[in-house]
Amino acid sequence: MAIPYGRQSIDAEDVAAVEEVLKGDWLTQGPSVAAFEQAFAEACGAPHAVAFSSGTAALHGAAFAAGVREGDELVTSAITFAASANCGAYLGAVPRFADIEGGTWNVSADTVAAVAGERTKAVIPVHFAGLPAPIEEISASLPDDVVLIEDAAHALGARDGGEPVGSCAHSAMAIFSFHPVKAIAAGEGGMVTTRDPELRERLASFRTHGIVHERERLVEPHDDEGWYQEQQELGFNYRLSDIHSALGLSQLRRLDRFIARRNEVADRYRRRLAQVASIELPPGAPEGSLHAYHLFVIRHRDGAEARRRLYEGLRDRGILAQVHYIPVYLHPYYRRSYGYEPGLCPEAERYYEGCLSIPCFPDLSESDQDTVIAAIEELA
Repeated sequence: MAIPYGRQSIDAEDVAAVEEVLKGDWLTQGPSVAAFEQAFAEACGAPHAVAFSSGTAALHGAAFAAGVREGDELVTSAITFAASANCGAYLGAVPRFADIEGGTWNVSADTVAAVAGERTKAVIPVHFAGLPAPIEEISASLPDDVVLIEDAAHALGARDGGEPVGSCAHSAMAIFSFHPVKAIAAGEGGMVTTRDPELRERLASFRTHGIVHERERLVEPHDDEGWYQEQQELGFNYRLSDIHSALGLSQLRRLDRFIARRNEVADRYRRRLAQVASIELPPGAPEGSLHAYHLFVIRHRDGAEARRRLYEGLRDRGILAQVHYIPVYLHPYYRRSYGYEPGLCPEAERYYEGCLSIPCFPDLSESDQDTVIAAIEELA
């Protein structure tokens, strides 16, 4: 059996939770969605959570709720999945890219400030690999009219100075993903947390075609017509089903265990790989914070060709390492559409030349981890 870089952990309680929904009355738009949202908000320490069909949909919804429109600019990290930038492009804004810091592989207040300008409407820092980005510092450096959205797709269960990532203590919104390789799995799915009830309403209507039911929000009053609804914005069908929500809620109950186990795997890698001179280990969480270790990324110090040999050698042994990520602005779409060229973010490109994500997930056995470590020691 191959050893993947990430994998879901499903138990009998998860199966039973989904089975209960399948045997019930609601497969979608039912009570499991609201229950998942409430439990998720409580886990993050935020008053509101709005479920979406994917993390990408959650990003799109958050950018919309922030008021991102054509002519605006949206700043995010150069090292992230393309969806962090695409959400701005969907709305007609121009995505701009902040470089990462070599010591954290995250953006900082300084790297964001270097690209933010008068047209910047939103900034989306990424908690890359599960390490909390310096959200408070970034927030303090931005004008009041710039909306800060945390891309926490990697960071559910992480803590920033004791505060749960997703509490939105220093941001307007935070988004999460429930893809199978993430901290909890729902098959697919996403969530946005916020402290702002108005943002919560905009998110909820956007994910349901832009349609509003609440009487107090209607443009035309219809007090005695319970069926009446209005499409007030051009929204999307980004709803999360009760099936996905039941699985997500069941998984959420084991979140602390999952994160503890990911940290155990990471600590073992650090101890065993510390003596491999050609390998740079990933930045750790500062004292008082907690890394979520969605990914355990190593860097080959000898660059792209050495990384390629290591990648291919691991895959020949059934170890399915992966690269996270190609700097977004180097993708053909971004080069063609916005004129981006190599050299825009030097630290991101240096990181990319050697990065490789190795297996890190709760059910990774010590035996399989030993296999990974031995292969790296031999090949690197």
